[in-house]
Amino acid sequence: MKKPLLHITIAVGICLLIGFLSSFATQSSVNDWYLTLNKPEFNPPNWIFAPVWTVLYILMGIAAGLVWAKGFYHIWVKTALYYFGFQLIFNALWSVVFFGLKSPFWALLTILVLLTLILATIKWFKVVSKAAAYLLVPYFIWVCFATLLNYKIWEMN
Repeated sequence: MKKPLLHITIAVGICLLIGFLSSFATQSSVNDWYLTLNKPEFNPPNWIFAPVWTVLYILMGIAAGLVWAKGFYHIWVKTALYYFGFQLIFNALWSVVFFGLKSPFWALLTILVLLTLILATIKWFKVVSKAAAYLLVPYFIWVCFATLLNYKIWEMN
């Protein structure tokens, strides 16, 4: 297995694992508490979230793997991957706060930090690999939509 492919495979695996683990928080209340919330008209059906997030986690992993393959010894690679790690933590934390703690307000604050970290990650990924930065754009767009959705749910409840 070539080095970039190994890095990509490991990074995709990590991202999918984080997504899988954070889904436990989601499952804890998606079929009861979440159903009782008032939601905006543009709220997507629940079935759409798992496939969208799966694709996004794969794209995130490919992006991180491309950056990592440039050599972790390099300060720009380290910086980019640190930002990536922090945003991945906040990604998982959002599910815990929103669904686990049932707190749309604190989840909104969490997702705003996540958006900031995604932008910083894109900036640093672009320094190392433009392709990696572009692979994060769908993720950023989806999290912007999720932020609006989170805001509206908080506002309506």
